[in-house]
Amino acid sequence: MEETKHIKISDYNYPLPDDRIAKFPLPVRDQSKLLVYRHGEISETHFTSLPDYMEPGMLMIFNNTKVIQARLHFRKETGALIEIFCLEPIQPNDYALNFQQTEHAAWLCMIGNLKKWKEGPLHREMTVKGRTITLTATRGECRGTSHWVDFNWNDPDITFADILEVFGELPIPPYLNRKTQESDKETYQTVYSKVKGSVAAPTAGLHFTERVLDALRAKGVDLEEVTLHVGAGTFKPVKSEEIQGHEMHTEYISVNRSTIEKLIAHNGEAVAVGTTSVRTLESLYYIGVTLSGNADANEEELHVKQWQPYETHPTLTAVEALCQIRDYMDRHNLEALHTSTQIIIAPGYEYKIVKRMVTNFHQPQSTLLLLVSAFVKGNWRPIYDYALKHGFRFLSYGDSSLLIP
Repeated sequence: MEETKHIKISDYNYPLPDDRIAKFPLPVRDQSKLLVYRHGEISETHFTSLPDYMEPGMLMIFNNTKVIQARLHFRKETGALIEIFCLEPIQPNDYALNFQQTEHAAWLCMIGNLKKWKEGPLHREMTVKGRTITLTATRGECRGTSHWVDFNWNDPDITFADILEVFGELPIPPYLNRKTQESDKETYQTVYSKVKGSVAAPTAGLHFTERVLDALRAKGVDLEEVTLHVGAGTFKPVKSEEIQGHEMHTEYISVNRSTIEKLIAHNGEAVAVGTTSVRTLESLYYIGVTLSGNADANEEELHVKQWQPYETHPTLTAVEALCQIRDYMDRHNLEALHTSTQIIIAPGYEYKIVKRMVTNFHQPQSTLLLLVSAFVKGNWRPIYDYALKHGFRFLSYGDSSLLIP
């Protein structure tokens, strides 16, 4: 573990010119380029060819989270524009319940132009579902770099989800250096997005079309979904010299019992679409390990801590860990497991469930690049050198890779 903690993030730097960052997606999602890394060999094709690299009987896992229109803008009487960026629900702290709240909801938020909002509530009049309402935002306690914000509105028939739908703006990644456009509402969602809660898209999934999904099914590949709500922390740069100084953000996950069953039936092995699916699947292993030592752990105790994989040396197989979760869900009559993870996957980590990975090209010196490096046994640089030399587009709206270590 000590070796992993002392990894220098500067060793994971590479030159990324601004013109290589895809500012917009391609007109047709599945026409993006696909880099294939297979047992050390690198080649390229188009994303529509992905099914050719899968085998019948494989299990592919997707993250079905949906990006919410999480940015809210208020203008003070002085003319100052204040942006409130909803990060995660506080009251109630369940996403689905919070979206259905009427008259009041509380969120943990980042605030833009904070110095201009010293005191007092902010107000904005708006029309939602043909009804005129006033939305009020009141700033509460500071929590790290975020604030508690209470939202109140004067209509019991309007939900917070209704307000975000009309009044909110989709939060595209900061490195795109442009304003959100109407087209982003569609292009910055996966075609299979369902469960509202993310403030960033699981971008490897943006390449999939119904055409590609149908071709995978025709190939005999099993398709399953999990939910991990992507937080703004996914863009948080590593500012410490060594990664032990970086605190991973907490992300909330939900996995259906039927998905656990499917994983067990596939011998605890899966192809993960995107790093969020990777983090969910690998976290499941450690949740199973926790349950093997504490059969009635509560939701808080099932939370996967950042360094947990490096501090323990479990001997459970992936199937045994998954069976622990299934049995726990049966004992508690749960159809879905709801918990959270702070797992950091970096060189020194041993993958337990994920055998292949579809992922985009990530920012220099990011935790996502560490995750990829761990998967390809440190061999990330040739992959990125190839992508840079062969015209691949980078980051959220960029091209993707299929990694087969």
